Amino acid sequence: MAKRHPNLLLVEGKQDKRTIPYLIEANGINWSTKNNPIVYIESLGGERNVIDPFLISTELKASGRTSLGLMVDADDNPSGRWQSVRNSCLPAIPDIPEQLPETGLIHCLPNDVKFGVWIMPDNQMRGMLETFLAYLVPDGSEPLWEYAQEAVSAAKNRNAPFKDVHLDKAHIFTWLAWQDEPGRQLHNAIMEKILNPEHPKAQTFVNWFKNLYNL
Repeated sequence: MAKRHPNLLLVEGKQDKRTIPYLIEANGINWSTKNNPIVYIESLGGERNVIDPFLISTELKASGRTSLGLMVDADDNPSGRWQSVRNSCLPAIPDIPEQLPETGLIHCLPNDVKFGVWIMPDNQMRGMLETFLAYLVPDGSEPLWEYAQEAVSAAKNRNAPFKDVHLDKAHIFTWLAWQDEPGRQLHNAIMEKILNPEHPKAQTFVNWFKNLYNL
């Protein structure tokens, strides 16, 4: 199904696949049904699988393809991640720009297929999906959000075993653990407006998504 859908987004993990539809729907776009979405999202289990040169070339040539997007995490090296993405795209897209725009890449190919890249959280900073979602913490919740970060730091100082690269995950899930109801999943937090999907800081990504897929 993924190769036949005109609009395809390749992502790293299941959290990305579950969360993005709720974010887009909350910004006024009907996602349609699970079996007939406006964009098919395929989770591939890590950035190396997403930025595979053969996969990118194959998906760009898929019959009926209109738009192809890649979404990966910057982790601790935003510029290095973009270089990896770009190098993997060059065989199929020799004129891909050298720099990733702050608003995300949207590049039109000669066959009129649109190709897009978004590096979480904002194409510039280190981080991941959870870093981006932290931007959606409602404006009135900053004191609790700051306390959640302090609590995570205190836990780390007491030998909490989470890895430093997962610090942003620890922050957001600690904050969600204190909501009503506690411990909501990321997509539920968006759906229930525990996280604000219409926050101004979300709109650059939402606009990139809409423009890439002609929504």
